[in-house]
Parts: sequence; structure tokens; C-alpha cells
Amino acid sequence: QVQLVESGGGLVQPGGSLRLSCAASGSSFSRYAMGWYRQAPGKQRELVATISSGGTSNYADSVRGRFTISRDNAKNTVALQMNSLKPEDTAVYYCNAGWVYGTYWGQGTQVTVSS
Repeated sequence: QVQLVESGGGLVQPGGSLRLSCAASGSSFSRYAMGWYRQAPGKQRELVATISSGGTSNYADSVRGRFTISRDNAKNTVALQMNSLKPEDTAVYYCNAGWVYGTYWGQGTQVTVSS
């Protein structure tokens, strides 16, 4: 089984930056497709960004150009660099790992963008 732990959330002013990190357990990290999702109160969970096992990234239109997803297979981590943050980015951000054997979720980390 895969365990995922997110970190790096917090309070930031509009226009500021945060870097989220997700640490995965196990020895099969390089085989997982990884993603970041977010959920704001009263809204459905939505995809923010994904990165395939081969390193191909994909972004939601709302964050493209502002956020960057990356992975470090040697450290079993995936990161989300968030720049030019907006109040609309406020949500709980969840790390996701997917492969042929299943899909796994972290507990989430809160990101609040407010002045």
C-alpha cells in the first residue's frame, strides 16, 4: 500500500508563492502517475496538475502558467510550485498517486490566499 503525506501549506497574500510537497512511501514511486487536486468548501474536488511516470505534465486551465508540478524519483516526492496566488486558489490540496494496482490519496494540506 502507498502512503502519501503533504506539507507546505499555509497562509499567503495574493500574488505570493507557496511550494507544496508530497512524500510517498514504498519503492515503486517512479511507476506512479502523480497529481495534485484541491477542494474548496462547498465545491467538488478538482484536478490541479498531474505528472506521468514519464514526466509529462498537465494543468488545469485555471493554474496553467502559474503552477509547476515536478517529481524527484530519488526522493519519492512530488512538488507543486504555486506562484502568483489568487484568493480563488484557497482550498485543501491533496496529493494523489495512481497506477495499475490502485489510486491513493494523502490527507491534504490547507492553502489560504488572503490579504
